[in-house]
Amino acid sequence: MVNDFIFELGCEELPSGSVWPLADEFANQLLAALDKAQLGYGAVKRFASPRRIAVAIFDLQAEQKSQSVTRRGPAFAAAYDKEGKPTPALLGFAKSCGVDVEKLSRIETDKGDWIVYETLSQGNKTKDLLPALISQSLAALPIAKPMRWGAGDEEFARPVHWAVMLYGDIVIEHSILGINSARNSRGHRFHHPQSIVINSAQSYESQMREAFVIADFAIRKQMIKQQVEDLAASIQATAIMPVDLLDEVTSIVEWPQALMANFEKEFLEVPAESLIASMQSHQKCFALKDKQGKLLPHFITVSNIASSNPKQVILGNEKVMRARLSDAAFFFRQDKKLPLSQHIAGTEQVVFQAKLGSLQDKALRVEALMTYLSPALHLNINQAQRAAQLSKCDLLTGMVGEFPELQGLMGYYYALNDGEEPTVAHALNEQYMPRFAADDLPESDLGLALSLADRIDTLVGIFAIGQKPSGVKDPFKLRRHALAVVRLLIATPAQLNLSTLIEQAIVHYGARISVEPHLLDELKTFILERLQSYYQGQGLSVDLVHAVRARQDDWLYDLDKRLAALQLFVKLPEASSLSAACKRVNNLLSQAGRHSLSSVNEQLLEEGPEKFLYVHINQIAQAVEPLYRSADYGALLKLLASLKEPVDLFFDKVMVMVEDQTIKANRLALLASLQDLLQGVADISLLQIG
Repeated sequence: MVNDFIFELGCEELPSGSVWPLADEFANQLLAALDKAQLGYGAVKRFASPRRIAVAIFDLQAEQKSQSVTRRGPAFAAAYDKEGKPTPALLGFAKSCGVDVEKLSRIETDKGDWIVYETLSQGNKTKDLLPALISQSLAALPIAKPMRWGAGDEEFARPVHWAVMLYGDIVIEHSILGINSARNSRGHRFHHPQSIVINSAQSYESQMREAFVIADFAIRKQMIKQQVEDLAASIQATAIMPVDLLDEVTSIVEWPQALMANFEKEFLEVPAESLIASMQSHQKCFALKDKQGKLLPHFITVSNIASSNPKQVILGNEKVMRARLSDAAFFFRQDKKLPLSQHIAGTEQVVFQAKLGSLQDKALRVEALMTYLSPALHLNINQAQRAAQLSKCDLLTGMVGEFPELQGLMGYYYALNDGEEPTVAHALNEQYMPRFAADDLPESDLGLALSLADRIDTLVGIFAIGQKPSGVKDPFKLRRHALAVVRLLIATPAQLNLSTLIEQAIVHYGARISVEPHLLDELKTFILERLQSYYQGQGLSVDLVHAVRARQDDWLYDLDKRLAALQLFVKLPEASSLSAACKRVNNLLSQAGRHSLSSVNEQLLEEGPEKFLYVHINQIAQAVEPLYRSADYGALLKLLASLKEPVDLFFDKVMVMVEDQTIKANRLALLASLQDLLQGVADISLLQIG
């Protein structure tokens, strides 16, 4: 027998960032508890709004299945004495089970015969189990700052006001966070403040809608998206809808009503990014842009009420938005009064990290790294140094103080306003790119160099003071910085070695840090772990990356080219055979000790197959040299594939480990030259093919 189950917890408005995560995690915890209790169920629906989290579980099993329980006692040989009477061991076991000896059974196993007690354990009723499972699931929720209310000791994200718990049409009565469960819920705070009697799990969603609550988070989110898009389309515009903002708006309304509003065109003189940041951050509104991507003097707000006088709601939002945009315009005007370069001195007073000095100290280290990078990236040395000097100045401006997410971008606008070179201005914004895993890389070499120098400096400094990430803790976002370094180095053909960059950054810290011997290797390993994750995220197997890293783990641009070539190589029919041969060669040379081998003596080659292999190795060795110089690894590996036939023939017909030490050494030397060829691009012995 099955029944549907609905649980709803009603409370004060939850923090916007907690609405869906709490509802989702609660459902996950409850389902895990049901699984552990061996209770089957069908479809599951999660609900989340500012004032409630809920879960509906359909076709929930009414009770646990009865289970046969077997309790093992003494071995049969020890259960009876020579006269066939029960031993104290058997009597004690029967007593512990609460039965007579006659109720015990004998079973045969591969380890002998045993006395057992078999009984049937009756399953518990689901309605009796649910209260404890609900309480456990609520207690397991990750609430960062729980609240207390009233005189009790109960804690939750916000004060709790009601709880609904129905199994079928029966109320499961239980005290939950100080509230007795019932079937009474509440609708929209304004449109339907009166109580709602929930009939069942099946009717819950429709009853909520009748009470002006769209309980399903995903449906509510789609409604908001559609309403915003429709309003934008009405003026041939496109709404700027970041996923995070859409989720946040969905988390603060129960009955969404999108409304179009306006602001004065004069505000468009302020950088668009500043206005958008103000709209999104403070007002949770959607900015609009035209077909050319220019910001329009309109915005869309999502109200939580269907007002009888929407014009008043719009006017209220416009009034608040005007104040917000006025603040942004004020910061912009004030900031422009002082050239960006005038903030250089002020950066000395701002701490980057207590043990690593000020922002000015960091800028000076970055400047030194930029000087080092300039020749390799063909940078104008003056531009490189100027970009480093100005790199942290916008952190002291009013606009960035109000909107930290605009760092770099405001530096770009202020640098242009000051008459700095456009290349330098662009680099100030690009220094923070990529800002996240899928973000674009800097377009300019100067921006790439500035981003790279800044991140390498941060990684070296934080590692040197012993603040590397631990577990899930990464307060300095070093994993993100390391991934950015990987992507930046892969993107530039300049021969920038990872180890050398780290060494340079260490040098420029001078006496400020104590350099441990393992610092370079430890940090390099950390960065290359991000490289491994980066390629795995692209669907590449671990063995491919390991194979390439065995031959190139410093120049990441070159590593990437080798990896691309290896991806094509493993698809060739010869790849599997050559990989296996390479493993065999490695084993033989490892046993013999390669360091003791001399070059191949052609006069000592006796067998036809070894002569055949020798000729092919020499031919290919000459052919691959120009391919290595041009880094044409694809053509190179394709050429190596032609070695399959002579290699296979060699191992089929030639004994390497013969008694004649001279012949053996010569054949091993031949295999060593083969190894050099096969493993030049990547260690193909590490490949897992087939």
